[in-house]
Amino acid sequence: VQLQASGGGLVQAGGSLRLSCAASGRTFSRYAVGWFRQAPGKEREFVAATNWSGSSTYYADSVKGRFTISGDNAKNTVYLQMNTLKPEDTAVYYCASRYNNPSRWEYEYDYWGQGTQVTVSS
Repeated sequence: VQLQASGGGLVQAGGSLRLSCAASGRTFSRYAVGWFRQAPGKEREFVAATNWSGSSTYYADSVKGRFTISGDNAKNTVYLQMNTLKPEDTAVYYCASRYNNPSRWEYEYDYWGQGTQVTVSS
């Protein structure tokens, strides 16, 4: 199983980006996907997670109301729509996958993508 995260870039504060996490080697069916981020000098932190059906989603308080996680079965891809971006959202964003239920805890994820850089300028 390989995960490929993409969609990062440089954006001004208040702008939007959409990150993608594409899976190869298997489908996301019955798997959960989470997004995590790591800012320079900080530990990696939870951002959002979903089960594959989208019936169960979690968000960090810091992104709730601004970020939306969703999936596209046909494309075997999970997205993280990020709106109203702030400079403090600057980080490398990682997607990860685990069987069955979504989790806020990174140690519960088995598969990780390589990360995509998001930079928000003030």
